[in-house]
Amino acid sequence: MEHPMTTTTMTRRTLLGAALLTGLTACSSNDPLDSNDSGSGSANLTVGSANFTESEIIAELYAQSLETAGITVKRRMQIGARDVYVKALQDGSVDLIPEYSGNLLQFFQAASSASDEKSVMATLRKVLPAGMSVGEPSAAQDADSWCVTAEFSRTHKVTSLADLAKLSSLKVGGNPELKERPYGPKGLTKAYGVPASIIKFTALSDSSGPLTVKTLTTGAVDLIDLYTTTPAIKEQHLVVLSDPKHLIVPQNVVPLLSKKVNGKARAQLAKVSKVLTTDDLIGMNQRSQGDEKASAATIAKDWLAKKGLAS
Repeated sequence: MEHPMTTTTMTRRTLLGAALLTGLTACSSNDPLDSNDSGSGSANLTVGSANFTESEIIAELYAQSLETAGITVKRRMQIGARDVYVKALQDGSVDLIPEYSGNLLQFFQAASSASDEKSVMATLRKVLPAGMSVGEPSAAQDADSWCVTAEFSRTHKVTSLADLAKLSSLKVGGNPELKERPYGPKGLTKAYGVPASIIKFTALSDSSGPLTVKTLTTGAVDLIDLYTTTPAIKEQHLVVLSDPKHLIVPQNVVPLLSKKVNGKARAQLAKVSKVLTTDDLIGMNQRSQGDEKASAATIAKDWLAKKGLAS
């Protein structure tokens, strides 16, 4: 599900004022990957997204916000899963992409024991490869969650991931890469003692989309991995299983950056992070669905205007 590359070019605008420059200088001093050239503006930046709608919406928030600061932006949306777009960041074909703190940390350090927002971010900043950094995280979170139908929960008395170990069989569905993720089926076995022998995994490639939800509600699978901002969780009265052992760690939305992203751009991205909430994500996801669904670009434009961040 890859969209063709689109390009938006804007002429550079007047440089940010002295007050902003002062703030950027402080930001630069805390990150060795950050350019101190905050007064000259970033070079052209390529903003990318993962291959699901929410990621593209957040990427548009970042891209349009940068454009309001006079930074020229190219877009490369719907690149693929994390394995793919991290390589794109490393080879320089992408400079900026939305990420989720906990999953990104586990991608680079699967054995990390960090379990709260502060420790996840601190550890993440330490383990990122040379040439990469993260910007300011937002309060907005979109974590993975393990969901069952209300009927399955009631019939099998399952309300927690710990309850899954007592089942005789378990049909699990999720993105193809979930099979190897530490919070995937292997994590259910390691953290909660669910026998690997009872788990049958079905790969579903629409990233918490209608196919994934339908696969659960029709009984084709018993348990699916859904992003917590998926509107269908509430609409379909699904049960999110509790996670007492913190298999799934905090997932704050945060921009993942190449060294090409300098202080001026980082400060602009921080404005988005400062006001983005989980409820905002749910609302924007709802607008992206249905018969009258809006494009990611339109949704982002409207949100930025509502928050006073539009040009």
